[in-house]
Amino acid sequence: MSAASFKLPLGLVVAVLVMAGVLLLPVPADLPVAGHRMLAILAFAVVVWITEAVSYEASAIMITSLMAFLLGTAPSLQDPAHVIGTSPAISMALTGFSNPALALVAGALFIAAAMTHTGLDRRIALVTLSRVGTSTRRILLGAIAVTVLLSLVVPSATARSACVVPIMMGVIAAFGVDKRSNIAAGIMIVVAQGTSIWNVGIQTAAAQNLLTVGFMDKMLGQRVSWIDWLIAGAPWALIMSAVLLFLVLKLLPPETDSIPGGKEAVAQSLVEIGPMTGAQKRLLSVSVLLLLAWATEGRLHTFDTTSTTYAGLVFLLLPGIGVMTWKDVQSRIPWGTVIVFGVGISLGTALLTTQAGQWLGAQVVAHTGLDQVGPLGVFAILGAFLILIHLGFASATALTSALLPILIAVLQTLPGDFSRLGMTMLLGFVMSYGFILPINAPQNMVCLGTGTFTARQFAKVGVLVTLVGYLLMLVFAATYWSWLGWI
Repeated sequence: MSAASFKLPLGLVVAVLVMAGVLLLPVPADLPVAGHRMLAILAFAVVVWITEAVSYEASAIMITSLMAFLLGTAPSLQDPAHVIGTSPAISMALTGFSNPALALVAGALFIAAAMTHTGLDRRIALVTLSRVGTSTRRILLGAIAVTVLLSLVVPSATARSACVVPIMMGVIAAFGVDKRSNIAAGIMIVVAQGTSIWNVGIQTAAAQNLLTVGFMDKMLGQRVSWIDWLIAGAPWALIMSAVLLFLVLKLLPPETDSIPGGKEAVAQSLVEIGPMTGAQKRLLSVSVLLLLAWATEGRLHTFDTTSTTYAGLVFLLLPGIGVMTWKDVQSRIPWGTVIVFGVGISLGTALLTTQAGQWLGAQVVAHTGLDQVGPLGVFAILGAFLILIHLGFASATALTSALLPILIAVLQTLPGDFSRLGMTMLLGFVMSYGFILPINAPQNMVCLGTGTFTARQFAKVGVLVTLVGYLLMLVFAATYWSWLGWI
């Protein structure tokens, strides 16, 4: 076998060197050895995720192994005369897999798979488009409407875009317009950017939101309910949807306002898929009941989102009256997402357990003057920081895993009377800012794969969406969110 076969990715080599560099630094007096080693593992994870040197699934296994051995050979926090041991360390590395947020992600992926398996997602999209008309503006509005509706019932951004993209490509083909026209580019950019916008508005719309909820549970001992998240996030998402449509129409002016054939193409697609099946009716009923259960948590009942989701899954999997079997959906579920999610929660929990998160949070506060600017200033600075650093990440889930535990520790270190829970939710909103580069979110890459727009066109719209969205969040933080008691 040639030597070239053993060549390691440069990003992985850099990650190992960065980790080794952190390990060789002197251990601060106020930081336990285990915490020092967790910071080294965090540095490794960040470099691997930013460079995409290996797949996210492979990086998750590497991080788990590093935690087992580096933490396992570190002195115990309770009794420094003894080491932690690899068995307790690997348990720490796997704690994320027993978190309700992980169970909710897995449940959400099952619902998304059921939508695809029965074709209900496609039907919802086509029915919505059939109602909006055929002018260019109405088609763009229809793309937003489809995104909003599917965000409510399909808890996976990638699954939603994968469903909507082929439908919209069919509409573009029916219009008879060039695939590289402004009309086609505008439609696909609206699908990608609209998906990210509504990831902010709906808690169950994206994995990073559920990861945020998991960290709330672990580090703050409380969480934001589905309806409270919606009340806070949906008004921002509605305004930004209008901003997105305005920007696309201005920056990518459609070649014509009226396009014949589009409505007929959608109607033809609806004829081809036939009447609504029994399985689709049952899935729609379960989805509506789940929405009602999520929205009334803490008001009409005390059942949490994860528990009600799994009750719905029981019905969907029941022999005879369900809509799917395990065999039907197992190949449609991205199990790697579940693994990465579990390890992400474990990483954040271990940073807290070893006091690395608290130490790093204290250093950030001590050296940045965050304690001098007040809650609105803190949100403005940390929000801008997240938007900039997201440019280096291809996954909001990875970004949330790496940074949110540190930011929560920063919030806990800051003086003053403000809502740490609310501020965590607002920073969770900013985690969905994947608007500028196609690589910053999976749904962007799904849409880019259609060849309808360039990365430059995407960024031209995305930079303005980011700026307006950030400024709008500051306005909301100073007014609406403050009135709700979240800041």
